[in-house]
Amino acid sequence: MASPTRRRATYEDLLRVPEHKVAEIVDGEMHVSPRPSSRHALAASGVDRALGPPFHDGRGGPGGWWILFEPELHFSEDVLVPDLAGWRRERMAEFPDTAAFTLAPDWVCEVVSASTERLDRARKMPVYARERVAHLWVVNPLARTLEVYRLAEGRWLLLGTHEGPRTVRAEPFDAVEVDLAPLWGEAGG
Repeated sequence: MASPTRRRATYEDLLRVPEHKVAEIVDGEMHVSPRPSSRHALAASGVDRALGPPFHDGRGGPGGWWILFEPELHFSEDVLVPDLAGWRRERMAEFPDTAAFTLAPDWVCEVVSASTERLDRARKMPVYARERVAHLWVVNPLARTLEVYRLAEGRWLLLGTHEGPRTVRAEPFDAVEVDLAPLWGEAGG
């Protein structure tokens, strides 16, 4: 007996999800997650505070980026919401007035949690590779790690895993040092 064909999720399905949840569509399947935990939110905010001034604003760094919290990305039928994403301004010279982005970012950051790690790693990372996102950071606030990846020949190359309260230079933002301690709720160095 053949298994029943599952209906592919649509954007209309996604719109019916309560606002206090995060909804995404990957490979036709809808994934609904709770809003991030406090540790998750702290880590994502810490990444934004570290990168925003030197790269988004151009204060104390080279500038040249648009960096956003939880942008909605539309790639064909996939709808992804990374914790953070960044576009080089040379690729997106004008900031669009839009609800969702179809231009793939140059960098994404996923902050993983027990409820999202499998989705982020097994389902979303391949979509980011397919869409040619050049850099990916995976932050794990419980393990206190930052994994830095670069896309090479369509596959993710792990450049390094940084652990604990240390200062690092990490692609594509290696023009400045990033203090990881605030991501874990510790005093910076």
